[in-house]
Amino acid sequence: MSDATLHDARQNPDDFAVSISDSIESFIVAVTEVAKGDEPDSAVPFLLLEVSQLLLAGGRLGAHEDIVPDERYEPDTGPEPDVDDLRERFAALLDPVDIYSEVFDPYVPRSEPVACRISDDLADIITDLRHGLAHYRAGRIVEALWWWQFSYLTNWGPTASAALRALQSLVAHVRLDQPLDELDGLDTDSGVNGDGDEERLAEEAGKVMAAEIAAPLGLRELRGT
Repeated sequence: MSDATLHDARQNPDDFAVSISDSIESFIVAVTEVAKGDEPDSAVPFLLLEVSQLLLAGGRLGAHEDIVPDERYEPDTGPEPDVDDLRERFAALLDPVDIYSEVFDPYVPRSEPVACRISDDLADIITDLRHGLAHYRAGRIVEALWWWQFSYLTNWGPTASAALRALQSLVAHVRLDQPLDELDGLDTDSGVNGDGDEERLAEEAGKVMAAEIAAPLGLRELRGT
């Protein structure tokens, strides 16, 4: 199915569902492999690519007409798979650049930036995607599409967009030989305006130089920079 017929109510929903589910399953498999840490030198560039590709599927869900589930109440998908191990693996793999700041809603006037973690983002995204995939594998195609569309708009879409921005910024800082700004002990358990200084992570304080993080994260400087 081409994107030109995205809003055509007569289209076969299975074609769209297969395309979306393939993209989502590919993302889960690929990112889970990265979390194993077998190739840490390529982690950041690979995550940049995978999150970018996932957001293409998300964009198609967001642009699609509202998907209405067949049943009034969502069927039970069973227990959610634990993602704590995945979260911890990414936290170790991405240290010391796991924490970044993000404006939660760019359309809220004078929004304050909040501290986030790429490791938390990836684990949360996979949790949402797996939930829909459970519906899909159980044959509840419309339910899966509804969940993926709804959670894209409410959770995993904004989360993936924020993570992508952080990953792209990290790559740009290193490739353009631009040192990262001082993080001043930024931590997800405290604000970014000076509140809760005692709770901030000491290891995140100071300036993280591009030269120090390029090699471990598999990034190289551009020629001539």
